[in-house]
Amino acid sequence: MKVCYIATVTGLVQGVYFRAAAQNMAIDLGLSGYAHNQEDGSLEVMVCGPEENAQKMLAWLEQGPEEAEVESVEAESTHARDINHFSIG
Repeated sequence: MKVCYIATVTGLVQGVYFRAAAQNMAIDLGLSGYAHNQEDGSLEVMVCGPEENAQKMLAWLEQGPEEAEVESVEAESTHARDINHFSIG
């Protein structure tokens, strides 16, 4: 079953290749969605795909890439979307 989550990641998450690393991880897990920087310095990440892989991605967001310093990840389920790629912006 396909699920979608939107997560807000806070901390030192911009300027540390977080979006690119998230894109690579999502592709490895067969997920679609996006990672976008927010004006408040946080990162919004949407992941859609199989529940097990979406959960793996949400767990990965807790750490992020080596350069990141994640303070918190708040994720909520959202309606499934028909997206077939993972974009960054």
